[in-house]
Amino acid sequence: MNQVVVAEPIEDGALAERMATGAARIRAELRKLIVGQEAAVEHLLLSLFVGGNSLLVGVPGLAKTLLVHSLAQVLNLRFSRIQFTPDLMPSDITGTDIIQEDPSTGRRAMVFTPGPIFANIVLADEINRTPPKTQSALLEAMQEHRVTIQGRTYELPEPFFVFATQNPIELEGTYPLPEAQLDRFMFQIVLDHLPEAEELEVVRTTTALPTHRFEHVVTGEDILAFQRLVRRVPVAEPVLRYAVSLVRATRPDPATSPDFVNEWVAYGASVRAAQYLVLGAKARALMAGRPHVSFDDVRALAHPVLRHRVLKNFHAESERISTDTIVDRLLAAVPAPRSGM
Repeated sequence: MNQVVVAEPIEDGALAERMATGAARIRAELRKLIVGQEAAVEHLLLSLFVGGNSLLVGVPGLAKTLLVHSLAQVLNLRFSRIQFTPDLMPSDITGTDIIQEDPSTGRRAMVFTPGPIFANIVLADEINRTPPKTQSALLEAMQEHRVTIQGRTYELPEPFFVFATQNPIELEGTYPLPEAQLDRFMFQIVLDHLPEAEELEVVRTTTALPTHRFEHVVTGEDILAFQRLVRRVPVAEPVLRYAVSLVRATRPDPATSPDFVNEWVAYGASVRAAQYLVLGAKARALMAGRPHVSFDDVRALAHPVLRHRVLKNFHAESERISTDTIVDRLLAAVPAPRSGM
């Protein structure tokens, strides 16, 4: 087992303060252009500070692409947008070897040309408009932060994130994402239409001359330092048990799972869900300026962590039961452990 190196408390305290301040400043910069969508912004920030990838879901026109692009501008990180279409090939994402001739010698050799995946923030736009073969080109990059082409492995720049947008599966020309790929997204962030007052503000600002100018308030090195800090945050045993209990309760089992799970769920969440619940809860606590993780931190992240990892069965589909409804029932059914357990 790898030994965990813990920084001095004073050093961690100063870094935690920088992280909370940095999160607030990023929010303030994004508000120069993005109206509303506070929950989506919070979950994107948590993804940054944990080092996870996130999937943004909503109908066209809800500023999903604009939100991710604006975040990259605020952070001054290298940004790459890949527009997923039915004819997109895996090599269009990862890059490929091409034959190049040396002008001085006339010799030809295979040279690797990096694809758009070689960036800090990669936006996989409308990821479910391309077949699963091409979608799977992101799997190694999302998990290992590297790509393998023609037997050679290339490391991706750090920090590295994949933020994907997805249209609702009911729309024309969409393909469902494989479960293995969905599981690699820390959050599924659902964006909905804004309230009337906020929608009015969007129309007012976007039909005038642009006046915003982003300041670069957090660096890539800061993000990496915050990610290391998050993993050093201690978590009480009851909070860990609660996160694991929530995830285990999503898996159908007549002996241990709630009746509604056995009735509505075909497959439950993997252990990766519990890992992201705990990591996200740690980052949420630090963003709020707290040195400890609470049950409420875990509860607050249950929906974005679990909603894409719970696979409904035909019974749930026929009754129009949403995964958010199942998560609501889980939160009501699974009690928080007592401190003495």
